[in-house]
Amino acid sequence: MISATATARSGGKAARSAGRAVDHGAWFLVLPALIPILVLSVGPLLYGISLAFTDAQAGRTEPTEWIGTLNFRDLLHDTLFWESFRIGLLWAVGVTVPQFLLALGLALLLDQRLRLRWLARALAIVPWAMPEVVVGIMWRLVYNPDAGILNETLRDLGLGGGHDWLTGLATALPAVIVVGIWAGMPQTTVALLAGLQNTPHELHEAAALDGAGAWRRFRTVTWPAIRPVALAVTALNFIWNFNAFALVYVLTSGGPGGRTRLPMLFAYEQAFRYGQFGYAAAMGCVMVALISVMLAFYLVGRLKGGEES
Repeated sequence: MISATATARSGGKAARSAGRAVDHGAWFLVLPALIPILVLSVGPLLYGISLAFTDAQAGRTEPTEWIGTLNFRDLLHDTLFWESFRIGLLWAVGVTVPQFLLALGLALLLDQRLRLRWLARALAIVPWAMPEVVVGIMWRLVYNPDAGILNETLRDLGLGGGHDWLTGLATALPAVIVVGIWAGMPQTTVALLAGLQNTPHELHEAAALDGAGAWRRFRTVTWPAIRPVALAVTALNFIWNFNAFALVYVLTSGGPGGRTRLPMLFAYEQAFRYGQFGYAAAMGCVMVALISVMLAFYLVGRLKGGEES
């Protein structure tokens, strides 16, 4: 009995030491990916949060001082920032919703057994492979009031032409939203197409044998299968679109008259045009907090959905 107990204890110690060795080995494997995240993401984030509580400015000779929550109090009364926030919401909703609907239709089409389907799928992801700066320059040429293809087409159709789409107060934001939809639709299409391909075709065949039409098959078979993917990609697209910067900056730089000034553009102007680093950092903290709330709602929804399923 004593020898058996001693053997069990020695076996337990060996298991614990082996577990610690595995843990150390796992950390060693994770470090190459963890270090860049800490250096390039977590470190700047913590520095930006600390900067938000100071009066840091460009070209200042005096030492930076701690001013507490003064930047945040000023931000509450900054109507320009809240206007940019409203524009950011309009932009995010205006891009995300049509982007999802168009991508869903395209994914359903590409999931069919068509000739040259592989070529259509390859062409569908071309905008995704293009850098945002290149997309912005290309669409500036499309919207050019004198020689842009859009105005030339309108002239050929007898519908006028010569519209300055990106500098008109009424047309700038809709024109930029169209570009955002076009640029982001491929990644949504790919995600939805992957969800569609994981749907068993036997379910569609069974529903068709029961006399279900196309809409009923989509509502009862296709949508329940791709719903988790659809919710995930929509939530992430909304967050990404709300944080947009490069595409809108290349297209309009926030103009005309601030009609396309998204929150990130406004923070950029405060930091690098006016040199108000502390105030811009406070804006960044507010944006991080809002994005964290969005992510929390998304994760709670996913957890509840997983429990229900």
